[in-house]
Amino acid sequence: MLVLRRKAGDGFAVGDSVNITILGVDPSGTVSIGIDAPRDVLILRSELQQAANANRDSAEDVASLQMVEQLESIFSLGGAKEAHPEKPE
Repeated sequence: MLVLRRKAGDGFAVGDSVNITILGVDPSGTVSIGIDAPRDVLILRSELQQAANANRDSAEDVASLQMVEQLESIFSLGGAKEAHPEKPE
């Protein structure tokens, strides 16, 4: 992790198209920043990114569970028997 020390009014660049400016620091230590970036660059606070990742992971788990249930349903309906018919006696 790169750690920078900046004062209010100072800034830095990320790549060629993103500029970040320190707008100020209030007495409680909260930092206000300005981000100048193209519209197609997604910018999320870390807690929103973590929530989005957790939501995506949960959705993938649900989709996987649904697929397993569908496969179990197919095989319990005789799909496996059709694929491997028993020999007549």
